[in-house]
Amino acid sequence: MSGSSNAPHILIVDDDREVRALLRAALSAEGFRISEAANGEETMAAIACEPPDLITLDLNLSGEDGLSLARQVRARSNVPMVMITGKGDMIDRVVGLELGADDYIAKPFHVREVLARIRAVLRRYAHGPRSPEQTKTGATERFEFEGWTLDIPRRELMAPSGQLCELTTAEFELLAILVRRPGRVLSRDNIMDLLKGHDWSPLDRTIDGLVARLRRKLEPGNEQPRLIKTVRGVGYAFGAEVKGT
Repeated sequence: MSGSSNAPHILIVDDDREVRALLRAALSAEGFRISEAANGEETMAAIACEPPDLITLDLNLSGEDGLSLARQVRARSNVPMVMITGKGDMIDRVVGLELGADDYIAKPFHVREVLARIRAVLRRYAHGPRSPEQTKTGATERFEFEGWTLDIPRRELMAPSGQLCELTTAEFELLAILVRRPGRVLSRDNIMDLLKGHDWSPLDRTIDGLVARLRRKLEPGNEQPRLIKTVRGVGYAFGAEVKGT
């Protein structure tokens, strides 16, 4: 591990020692603290030892399924994940994003691009999405619906039980988009345009996957979701009454 104790901690997961060394050198030079893992077992041990601020994950680990490892990580933690992999197949890209990855970079990559993507993801997690009105006035955006409280500046979603609900960056931004526009029907194209702040390009299937994951967190076990409604042939709408606080 290297870097200042206050610097963001990055866990590099890749079975290629040379790739790990390249990323370690580049990230350490920028002041990040670095840990490394070559497989799933080392990854989970590293997370348990010191939770990282972000993980770079190779999907093509020797003898292991990187997507399965991503599922394990996401089941335990809301840590940001940037997938850096030699797999260029669009299916892997879409599935990776649906599993909760915050960005996806194909090998071969340029180190400057990796640094830019990592910084962008860390900024999104630190600050969350901001509306044009909030940017201009500095007003706090805090919304209540069906007992839930969404605090956008603090990047928190609190359940009616009072427990915090963990969301990935994409899930949080999607919920913020919907909550700011209650009752308005948004097409997948609308949602994709509003999510353009990401460094990845959302696809139709990505949007559907995000909606499905968000529904499972807001209304687990509900076969007929009430909060995020499907408008057949058009897109989605937020069905709850929203109050700003």
